[in-house]
Amino acid sequence: MSEKRPATTTDAGIPAPSDDHSLSVGPNGPLLLQDHYLIQKMAQFNRERVPERVVHAKGGAAHGHFEVTDEVTRWTKAAFLGQVGKRTPVFLRFSSVAGELGSADSQRDPRGFAIKFYTEDGNYDLVGNNTPVFFIRDPQKFSDFIHSQKRRADTNLRDHNMQWDFWTLTPASAHQVTFLMSDRGTPRSWRTMNGYGSHTFMWVNRGGERFWIKYTFKTDQGIENFTDAEAGAMVAEDPDHHIRDLSTNIQNGNPPSWTMFVQVMNFDDAPGYRFNPFDLTKVWPHGDYPLIEVGRLVLDRNPENYFAEVEQAAFEPANMVPGIGPSPDKMLQGRLFSYPDTHRYRIGANYLQLPINRPLNQVNSYNKDGAMRYQSHGDPVYAPNSAGGPHADTEYGAEPSYQVSGEMVRTASVLHRDDDDFVQPRALWEKVLSPVDREHLIGNIAGHMSKGLTPEMVTRVIAYWTAVHPDLGAGVARAVNRAPQPVGSSAGS
Repeated sequence: MSEKRPATTTDAGIPAPSDDHSLSVGPNGPLLLQDHYLIQKMAQFNRERVPERVVHAKGGAAHGHFEVTDEVTRWTKAAFLGQVGKRTPVFLRFSSVAGELGSADSQRDPRGFAIKFYTEDGNYDLVGNNTPVFFIRDPQKFSDFIHSQKRRADTNLRDHNMQWDFWTLTPASAHQVTFLMSDRGTPRSWRTMNGYGSHTFMWVNRGGERFWIKYTFKTDQGIENFTDAEAGAMVAEDPDHHIRDLSTNIQNGNPPSWTMFVQVMNFDDAPGYRFNPFDLTKVWPHGDYPLIEVGRLVLDRNPENYFAEVEQAAFEPANMVPGIGPSPDKMLQGRLFSYPDTHRYRIGANYLQLPINRPLNQVNSYNKDGAMRYQSHGDPVYAPNSAGGPHADTEYGAEPSYQVSGEMVRTASVLHRDDDDFVQPRALWEKVLSPVDREHLIGNIAGHMSKGLTPEMVTRVIAYWTAVHPDLGAGVARAVNRAPQPVGSSAGS
């Protein structure tokens, strides 16, 4: 009989309302600012390290442009997408997620894929990854997830047992962990991997019609990945391989490019769709919502100063231009607060005045002062005023909206038919991965499990993969010389 566990509290000692769910308007609605516990967790998490990023610490970047190649004004009034042939300057930062500033580029990890579009309506930041999904669907669990992937508090050592402890107790992670443990988890270069906006966003056209969309950036170089052995060898040969590869190719006149696509869902289709379309652990099948080409992104200029541009670049999902807005995706809702809050702490209150973050259009703001502020917009510094100060364009600048209703609750989303956490990773195993990919997936999982897992954890991990697919679970069991376990035998216990 295990000892009774202590109750979770806030940092003020107040009993915590939930370890798993944020406070939302109804099960599928947006999050509420009054969720003080969520805000405390995110704000504390954002301030854990100085000055290295807590996540996405190591990376590289390049300047370039985005050119519209297809007409999309039927779906969005975003000015930078308003005309075929139109070009917008961009800055794209690639990164590892869990790796530290000195980590090796080719270690198994998701890769960040963050784009800043310098549009005439201000900066539009699309902050994504090289995977279309993520490990969790609620920001309440984000700091816990990252803690499980970082170093132990007692020994300061990495602990695979800790990672699998979180994953096996969080079934929503299965889809992303399948991606991570496949060869997609060790891309050969940043140039040879796809990028995804991952979240669902809203597009609004000039007529006020609303659409839900997802972004995909397909590499024009073709997807190339390392095997686990190749990635391990590159760790020793050149720990900065990805940074060097990108910089060298651009310097040698070989600029990488990606084709941007969107998937478009009619606004009214979302409630009745077969799974929650705002769930970050799910992809929209292309058979239901095919890819629609939008434009081409090219990187053709290296940064001149790594610290000034790459380290001080600040991307935030809250930066959305007219014609683009957020969805009820709970992870996106949490990131709208978390990212700018992180930048104010890590870089400073006036981080948006730095050249790499400054928009191309004129800033007319009533914000003033603060550390390192060097631009002043002069008086008046308040609104409303009778001194000719700027005033909001309430029509053009209005946020895209949608109606919500429901009780304030902390709960998972209302289940749709295919909301099961193992449906999509199972389809990935059955319909996407080749026999060689499956063999590598099993080998990569077994190799990762060989580093410090307890016997009880090995049992739980086998059960986790058996829940994805019996053949996968059996393959992992054979690879680690264990008998297969029935689904649910120990995972989550």
